[in-house]
This record gives sequence, C-alpha cells and structure tokens, in this order.
Amino acid sequence: MTTAASPTRAEADRPADSGPRTLAEDLRGRTDAALGALLRARPDLTTPVPVDLTQLATRATTRASIARALERLDRFTLQVVDAAVVLPDGFAAARLSPLVGAAPEALARAVANLREQALLWGPDGALRVVRTVRDLVGASPAGLGPTLAGALAATAPSRLQELLADLDLGSTHDAVSAIAAVTDLCTDPVRLESLLAQAPEAAREVLDKLVWGPPTGSVRGADRPVRADAARTPVEWLLARALLVPAGPDAVVLPREIALHLRGGRVHRTLEPTPPELPVRGHDPQAVDNLAAGSAFTAVRRVEDLLEAWSTGGPSVLRAGGLGMREFKRAAVQLDAPEAEVALWLELAYAMGLVAGDGEPDEQWLPTPAYDTWRRTPVGTRWAALAGTWLETTRVPALVGSRDDKDRPIGALGLQVDRTAAPEVRRRILATLAALPPGSATDADSLLAHLTWHQPIRAARLPRELFRAMLVEAELLGITGRGALAGYARTLVEGRVYEAGDALTPLLPEPLNHVLLQADLTAVAPGPLVLDLAHELHLAADVESTGGATVYRFTEESVRRALDAGRTAGDLHHLLATHSRTPVPQPLSYLVDDVARRHGRIRVGTAAAFLRCDDDALLGELLADRRAAGLRLRRLAPTVLAAESAPDGVLEKLRAMGFAPVAESATGDLVLTRPDTKRTPPRSAPPRVAGEPPAPSEALLGAAVTAIRAGDAAATGRAADDGAERDGEPVELPRTSAAETLLALQAAHAERRAVWIGHVTREGRATQHIVVPLRLEGGYVTAHEQGTGEIHTYPLHRITGVAEAG
Repeated sequence: MTTAASPTRAEADRPADSGPRTLAEDLRGRTDAALGALLRARPDLTTPVPVDLTQLATRATTRASIARALERLDRFTLQVVDAAVVLPDGFAAARLSPLVGAAPEALARAVANLREQALLWGPDGALRVVRTVRDLVGASPAGLGPTLAGALAATAPSRLQELLADLDLGSTHDAVSAIAAVTDLCTDPVRLESLLAQAPEAAREVLDKLVWGPPTGSVRGADRPVRADAARTPVEWLLARALLVPAGPDAVVLPREIALHLRGGRVHRTLEPTPPELPVRGHDPQAVDNLAAGSAFTAVRRVEDLLEAWSTGGPSVLRAGGLGMREFKRAAVQLDAPEAEVALWLELAYAMGLVAGDGEPDEQWLPTPAYDTWRRTPVGTRWAALAGTWLETTRVPALVGSRDDKDRPIGALGLQVDRTAAPEVRRRILATLAALPPGSATDADSLLAHLTWHQPIRAARLPRELFRAMLVEAELLGITGRGALAGYARTLVEGRVYEAGDALTPLLPEPLNHVLLQADLTAVAPGPLVLDLAHELHLAADVESTGGATVYRFTEESVRRALDAGRTAGDLHHLLATHSRTPVPQPLSYLVDDVARRHGRIRVGTAAAFLRCDDDALLGELLADRRAAGLRLRRLAPTVLAAESAPDGVLEKLRAMGFAPVAESATGDLVLTRPDTKRTPPRSAPPRVAGEPPAPSEALLGAAVTAIRAGDAAATGRAADDGAERDGEPVELPRTSAAETLLALQAAHAERRAVWIGHVTREGRATQHIVVPLRLEGGYVTAHEQGTGEIHTYPLHRITGVAEAG
C-alpha cells in the first residue's frame, strides 16, 4: 500500500500542533491500517468506493451512515457518546472520565472505537463529535435538558437583570454577559451547592423528579416573571433563581448544568461498561449433538413432506401475493404440526427458491425445479442449505399469524414478514452460544439481555417475542439442542455452511431400503428411506404418522393413485415383496388385486364427457344410481354413456361413488396422472430485502484504501499545482518504452498501486491520468481513474509513459 498523501500547501502552512481542522484532514493523517479499520467497521462507506478522502469524510457524516454506525455500538459506548455530546467541541479526552464514571479501561476502548469509526475525531486534547451524531442523539442526551445559555437565550434582558439581583450577582450591560454570570454560578460546585442548600424541601422534590429525565415539567404560568421575595410555590422559588427555566407558557425545563450537579457529575445513573453475565448450564456435548441431529433430520423431512403434498397441486396464490390463512391452516393439518413450525418450513422453502407461484392465470404455489435438485442431494447438504438460508434471510416466520399496524393478519409467503435486522440478530445469537464451552446453554432472558447490551438500538426494533421465536427456530432446525449450540453447527458462525452439513452427516441415520408390512394394511419405515422407495411408497400409500419411524397406510384411494400413475398390480406386488422384511399380509395382497380388477373398467373421455365400459350392465347400474343424477348421464350405445359434466368432475364423482374409472384420450389411450410432475417454470429465489451491506473482504479493503489514497493524491496534487497549470506548464511525464510501460503497469496491477500515465486520445490530444490498473489483457489496460472515480480502458499503444503517483 502507499503511504499517506502529501499535505496541500494550506495544510503545510498550518502550525504542526494545531491539529486537523476538518474530518477530511483527520482522515488524511491516518495510516492505511486505520483507514482499513474504518471501512471494515462501516462497510456502507465502500459502496461505492469513495474517490478521495474528502468524499469519504462527506459520506461518513451523512445521516444514514451515522445512524447505521450508532446501531452497531454497544450500550457503554453509547453512554460515552452521550457524555461526549454533553461537552462542547474541542474537549480533552480526560473530561469524559468524570461524566462517565469509573471503568477507565472501558472508557479508553470506547473512545478508541469511536475515533476508529470517525464518530469522534481530533487529537486527545481537542476531540470533536461529528455534528450529525449530535443531531441524532438529540437535544436531551441521557435525559439532560439544554444548557443554561440555551435555556435563557430567549429571556428578556430586564428579566436577566432581575435574576442577577436575586442571585446576588452584579448587574451587567448586556444579555450575553448576564447569561455568562449565571452560568459561572451554576458551574461552580461550591456556589451551586450553597444555593441548593437554601431550597425548601418541596423544591428539592421537584428537582428530584426532573433530574434523571425527562427534564421538562408542566406548570401553568411558567413564563410569568417572579422575583425571589415574591415566590409562593416551590416551582416559583426555583424559577426565581434560574434553577428551573421557563420553556413556554406552561412548561419548565431543568438546565443541563443543574442536572449534572444533582447527578453527582455523571451523565448516566447506572454505568454498564461490560455486558451482563450469562448463567451457564452444562450438558453432555454428545447428547446435545445427537438431539440436534435428530431435529435436523426431521427439519429436512418436514420440508420434503410439505412440498411433496403440494406437488399434486398447491394452494392458490392470493391476488396481493402470499398464502391465504385457510390454506396455511390446512397445511398445518396435513403436516400434523403447529402453525408456527409450518410457517418456518414454508418461509425457508420460499427463501431458498424451492416453492413459488407457477405464473398461470389461476396461480398456484408449487415446488420449483430447484426442489428436485435439492431433493437429490445428501441429507446433510439439504440441511446445510436450510440452516444457511435461515441465517441469511430477512424473512421472519414468527410474524406469520400476527397482525400488522392496520390490525390485518400477516400471512405466510407475503411481503410483510421481512425484517432487515433479523440476519444480524441470528448471527449474534449463534456467535454468543459459540463463545460458551461445548454443550453449554443459557436462559433466553439472559441471552436477550446480553445481546441487547451489544446493540441496544437495533435490539429495540426486534420485539422480545420474535427473539424467543428465533431460539425456538434454531432448536427446530437442529442448530441447537437443549439450548446449546451443536458441535457440527459451530462452523455456521464462521460462514462455512456446507462444512456444517458434512459434520452432521455421520450423526444421521443411514437411509433404509426396506419397510415392515403389518396386517392392518400399514407399513412401518423404521428410519429414512432411500429416495426411490420413499417415492413409490408416497405414491401407493398415505403417510399416517411421522417421528422416529414413519407409518404408511394403504387404502383403496392410495392404491388407485398408484394405478392411475401407470403402476400395475404386478408392480405393486413386486414392490411389497422386494422391500418388506416381513411377509406380505394377505389383506394387503387382496386389496391390491381387488382395486386393480375394478380399475379402468369405466373410462371417461371428452364429449363434454363420455363413459365407455365393456360391461353394459355396469353402465345400467350407474344410470340407475341416484348419486349420479348430477352428471346428467344418457346412453349413446350399449357400452357408451354421455355426461354433461367435464371429465375431471365425472372422474371425481365416480370415485366418490366407489368406482375406479380412468381417463382416456381422444385416441382411446389411457391418460396416466403423475402427481409428482407439477412444477413451476424455473424460478430464482426471492431477492433479499436490502439491509446491512455485506462485510468487505480484506482484498477489497486493501484495494479501496489504495484507490482512495491515489484519488486523494490526485486531488491534493491538482490543488498544489494550480499555479503551474494556469501558466500552461503541465507536469511532464517521463517517456517510457513499450516494454517498460507494460512492466510498470503489471507491477502496479499486482500491488493495486496508483500510477500516473500519459495517454494520447484518438484525436491526438495528450492527457494525463492517475489510475489503478484493474486488468491487463489483449493489448488494453482497464483501470480505475482516481480523478473521476470511473472505470476506463486504455490501449497500451496509446500510453506514452508511466510514473509513480505522488
């Protein structure tokens, strides 16, 4: 990296001990490491990379950037900010100590942190608070009111002279000196304490109510002048001596100097230099991992079960987007799971791009092709994708079912469940648990208090219920077990998501290729099944219960579903005989044969619809059945009936009546229905709501600092050389050969270093630029120009020479 840029002439003429006059000058005097630390702590400053240090200083003082920086500060550092705002600019760092209290080491760290983030700047003897910080903290930092000078600014000169007289101070000739005299009295601890000792008990009680804020109180006629000898109430006694100051016709305010004296010179009542202690309870780490691994496996299965159920046709997409509450509750019944848990699986599947609207006029929620890809990966990899998505998504499943500001229910998969603070809170939860010994857990209240200390402003925006819900979600996902972070999940904290999946894999049960058939027409899968067997069983049977073992039940409807999908009775008998560890029960064999015998005897085609059957007696029975009256059937031929309903409706009605019809095409072929083929067109995952900018990499930080330094060198160089340019004497660049030019550019590219180049345009005009080479290929150099902050491409044969910048 380059060294700091040379000072301009104006800076060089200033005395060396006067310190920087602006934040830009302060930044200019920092090392490259310090600039990198600033950009690392405030990543929003790098998007895009500032052109020079002046632009960096300007961006660092914007309201949005300062607000983000304050949100990242811990409670004690914010207490130091309040103390710094109380002091006038140019204060010595030592003046903060009595305002904050004890903890000198914590105070030194907080001041260093504020200076690193450019919220404080200047030397130790003359620190300044960025003006935007003062604006955001407000006029009442830590519940303190305005200064005496500010509170008395609107007071009439005659009233100021009355105050001087009542306080036994000599009269003055102007309001400024009168206010200064009152301020001197109230900032002298001995004289102020003597004045307060004369106050009646009731007046001290009034001050005690205002001292820790809010500093204002309501009193009728507060702006009426009252002399000390005419005061009849405690408030009038205080107003007559400037211990309270009118803040309007019916309000009084306690001046800052008085409040600080009554607080014992401290800005805050309670000092919090360290986070609250976390009570720890220990568990066997292996037991935690085993329990969490079971939850992780269940989480993957829950998402699969949900999307498999929607593969045959999902619920409708609301006109405004999202999933209706009725359909959401139906999904909870299908999964036999609490609604809060179903909301988690839905939102994660949506955030991963596994489910989306199909885009049709009657839009449905359906699995996407990405679901099939995800489904074919190992269980550990599937879980890692779920856990990584949970960490990074701004969607908060716990909001589903709650009500918005207009008292309307918030539905799943809608636009109202995003919260930009959610990813940061989840990462901090895991980071805090990871800092504990393996197998250690803590209670939710203590964990919340600990995290709130680290980022109180941001934590205030996330309700306590949502924080608790995140802990429950981590448990359901298998990231934690018994409240402790699982050993395999520790790499999630470091961003190595798929390494966590690899570490989880040995703890997962091996997929099985067999089931246990029972006489009550059920099959028990004692563990996870291989993909093909699970697919066939879902087709031929219904899931009755899940848990450590999955119970499938065979019914007429489920067997017919398999036959509709093209399976034959022989296929089903082979499936059961091949994959059962127990003999195939006779009732199950009879069920398969009976449904297969009746399957397809009636065929439904398109007229509006027609029914065809070789058994005319069966058609006669159907014509005589009153339950079929709604189909308006009529006989066209001995083996053909016509219906006035659509084929789908006829199929559904006949199946409800106990028949086993099949659909046929216009050519008389069977129409096979494959319930697992409904997918949306290719869909990408929904965009993440913009919140915190991503943390810059070390490579980006180094390149950014280099670019900013070079741009600042160009800016300050132009300022210093204005006279030469006005005289028509531009800086002459040395001419270099083509080989020397290429070598110099390659070296600058490798070191991300800025260089001067001479360039001849197509029109033959000679130009000069300070650039950082980004790419060299094909006879061209692509570079970042420091003067404009733009990216340009220069032909190498038009570059006349290269020299070191600065």
